[in-house]
Amino acid sequence: MSNSRLFSDSKKIIPSGVNSPVRYFQPYPFFTKKSEGAHIWDEEEKKYIDFCNGYGALLLGHRRKEIIQAVSKQLKIGTLYCTPTQLEIELSKLIIGNFPSIDKVRLVNTGGEATMTAIRLARGFTKKKKIIKFEGCYHGAHDSVLVKAGSGSAHNGISVSDGGLDEVSKNTLVVQYNNSEDLEKTIRKNKDVAGVIVEPILANMGLILPENNFLADIRKITRENNIPLIFDEVVTGFRVSTGGAQKHFGIKPDITTLGKALGNGFTIAAVGGRKEIMDLLSPGGKVYQASTFAGNPISVSAAISSLKTINKIKNTLYHKLEKYNLRFTRALDDLATDMKIPHQINSTASMFQIFFTKKPVVNYETSKNADAKKFQKLFQSLLKNGVFIAPSQFEVVFLSDAHKQTDLNKALDAYQSGLKLVKN
Repeated sequence: MSNSRLFSDSKKIIPSGVNSPVRYFQPYPFFTKKSEGAHIWDEEEKKYIDFCNGYGALLLGHRRKEIIQAVSKQLKIGTLYCTPTQLEIELSKLIIGNFPSIDKVRLVNTGGEATMTAIRLARGFTKKKKIIKFEGCYHGAHDSVLVKAGSGSAHNGISVSDGGLDEVSKNTLVVQYNNSEDLEKTIRKNKDVAGVIVEPILANMGLILPENNFLADIRKITRENNIPLIFDEVVTGFRVSTGGAQKHFGIKPDITTLGKALGNGFTIAAVGGRKEIMDLLSPGGKVYQASTFAGNPISVSAAISSLKTINKIKNTLYHKLEKYNLRFTRALDDLATDMKIPHQINSTASMFQIFFTKKPVVNYETSKNADAKKFQKLFQSLLKNGVFIAPSQFEVVFLSDAHKQTDLNKALDAYQSGLKLVKN
């Protein structure tokens, strides 16, 4: 069946035809039929090089054999027990072994659930109410963090969604990313700050990197004010390094959230941190968190296999992906420069994004000022030429271990075609 027909049918029974708003693009999204390695195929049998990679989840690529084998083995003996399993202990030890900042960890299902729990823990630990987040950082679709970012100075959050409670979002303060002075000033003005949450590398405003000493300054400021620091590493955990962005930058937060690459395509996330904070979780503590599907043996089996595979090949995995990314973005930069297209390319590890703007993209404001219409021209051209990236300027291109140099060569040709349309 054609993608257009499927979308027409979908709109009749699914709101807007999609189960997550980021999956929609004009005139309609394609419907995926299957995947393998670095590729996906739609219902019309068109093949795409996948640069979306589950928004970063598929570090090892689609249908990685070690993970499929582990899950297949578990499927034969059970899918959901709602009792503790030895598998959960094994996975928790693997996570703690990779993240020195984590003494204890609780498994959950999604990144949003992990950040919600992390914020509740911070409030339970400090007995305070306000949370500070940074402009452009995305921490899930719950009220505490789903707020509009301001322009410059901090302000009380305003819900970005109808149905969001102002009573909740007013306790969220928003400050500018890459501006530690803004954070310090906000903390001085507010004595009721329970925690600071940040994506150490922004991957939801395009790709925005922390400037020199920014993360170290955040750590210093929060420590001096006895405020728990939460690193949201749902995207960066295991993707930037085996110990996430915190290992890469040498920063030790109090609480960490993980997801995406943790399960390499399976639904799982985690929240971990200092023992005295994590022990506040129920039933031993008074910070309530519960879930029927948390720690289910299917997702846990996938995550164990994912982490074991990552740890096994880490000496070649990260070097290869960084080399591929550097080679690709340099070539892309040369193409755009030769065509005299104003642009910026932000990249690190296995992630990159191109922005059509003359100014460096270092925060929410500069990202929003990039030409999103030109990006849409590029996206549509890439799609036509068999390369799938996330359909929004405010997402990121992800490489996986499954990508080969031949895939990158084809993708670069597609980018060249797209840039020609952008120029015109």
